Parts: sequence; structure tokens; C-alpha cells
Amino acid sequence: MEVLQNRLLEWYAHFGREELPWRKSEDIYHIYLSEVMLQQTQVNRVKEHYYPLFLKKFPTLKDIAGASLDEILSVWSGLGYYSRAKNLHECSKITQEYFPQNIEDLVQLPGIGKYTASAICSFGYRQNVAVVDTNIARVLKRFFALTQVSDSVVWKYATKFLNFRDARSHNLALMDLGAMVCLPKNPKCEMCPLASGCKGRGDPEFYTLKKKRVYENLELFLGVFIRENKIALIPSKGDMYKNMLELPSVDPIDEQFIGTFKHSYTKYRLNVNLYRMEENSEEEIVWVALDKFDELPISSLTKKIKPFLY
Repeated sequence: MEVLQNRLLEWYAHFGREELPWRKSEDIYHIYLSEVMLQQTQVNRVKEHYYPLFLKKFPTLKDIAGASLDEILSVWSGLGYYSRAKNLHECSKITQEYFPQNIEDLVQLPGIGKYTASAICSFGYRQNVAVVDTNIARVLKRFFALTQVSDSVVWKYATKFLNFRDARSHNLALMDLGAMVCLPKNPKCEMCPLASGCKGRGDPEFYTLKKKRVYENLELFLGVFIRENKIALIPSKGDMYKNMLELPSVDPIDEQFIGTFKHSYTKYRLNVNLYRMEENSEEEIVWVALDKFDELPISSLTKKIKPFLY
């Protein structure tokens, strides 16, 4: 086990993604923010746009706590899974003076589960705790040949394999190994530093089979009502985009059709149809100047209407 742990760290020293900005930071807020953003989001999108933009606007947790939710959502706009931003806002109000240093207290905060708490303790506070995300779980399931096991079992094996001499680098190495080598499909076993001890190497994909996701197709009919260079939006009534602004739903009239686009989120595949409106009966209309459109707390779906506005 020790030989394989050393090989893993040697691999990480050569190929690990230490250039990621949050890995260069000792600031717990930076590490916490990156973990929140990286949930359900590709690393490059966070690294190249949202992470630096958010830190520029909100350099500290106190800055987030002092901002309105609309301000937070406007910067988060397009990143998706907006409950993350809401939880971040709530968490900042609690932790602006003190951020907990143990898993038990961290998981009591809004939006922080076992993984995020463990990541903060390992990557930020450099504690000897195991971390298990999707990538690490895939590596461990294959390495130990685990089939149909619960998450708690995977966490136990993560602790069993943990390198207590350098737990932070060990966890980051496993994460990068899963992201770069031990891929969901066609893993690069010949490049893996753990290959000699991997019990699942003969059929790695067998240990991480997933049920094919079934998507639900939906049609949306939205109205575009523009007057005096302002567009009519309404507060979202659904849980998905709560507290955000969106286009109102309308009854489709062929003569008023503008265009259509596709959008996806969670288990839904949406076909969004836009119609020009001459009048609006919605009671909660918010009129917004078109030149302020990019600054609004809106979803990535609503952002896609921009090409149809002119």
C-alpha cells in the first residue's frame, strides 16, 4: 500500500493540476468558493470565468454577506444550480467572522455536505481526512473492485487508503487521476500509477456502470414584450430559478412566433419557443432596460433569449 501511495504522489508531482488558482491559495474562503462552484460544473468554466469574476466582485465572505441575493445571483448567472449561490449567501452571513475547522460543524452550514466539509478540511486546513468526490469514488471502486456498494463503504475504503504523511496531496492526486486517467469510459490504465495493485483493471468499467439517464422532453412557450428599450420579466414561480427573473409564459400564436432554441437542465430537455407580445396581463412585471440585461439575476436559459431581442 505504501509503495502505491508513493507512486500516486510521484504521478501527482508530474501531472497534477496544481496550476488551478484555488490550489495555490491558503484562503479558506477561496477554497470553499471553488468547491461550491465545482459542484455540477466543469473545471475550465469555473477557472476561466466564474471563479475570478466572483472574487473580483466579492473578495471576502463579508462582501457576500453585505450584498443582496439579487447581486449574488447576477454574478452567478449562467453557472446554473442556483441553490448553490443562495446557500453561499446564507453561509456567508453565518461565517463572515469565523469559518469552522472541523467536519461536524461545517456540515451544519447551509449547502455544505460531507464532501465539501471534507474538502475544506483536507485542502484548506490540511487535516488528515479522506475526501470522496465522483472522480475519487470511481478510482476507489475500480482499485478495490467494489461492486454495488453504498457511499459509506466507499468512504471507508478512502480512509483505508489515505496517506497520512500527505493527505492533501493524496486526495488531490486521486481526484486528478479520476479526471485525467481513470476516466468513466476508456480509462488509460497503461498510464495509471496504481495499475499494478488495481483489482479491477481487467474490466474497469464494470465497477462503475451507471444506469442510462432518461430525459423528459418539455415544450416552453415564452413571451418577449419590449417597450421603450425595456423588456418585461417576471419573478420565477418555480423552485429551480426561485428569486430570479424570467420571461412570462404565453399561449402560442403562430403570427407572433420569433424563434426557438434548446436548453437542458437536470433530467429535462427543453424546446423553448419565443413569441412577440403586444400586451401583458402579468401583475408582477419587472421592466428592465435592455442594456442592463447582462447584469440581471437570470438563468442560463433566459440568457439564451438575447440574440432574439434585436
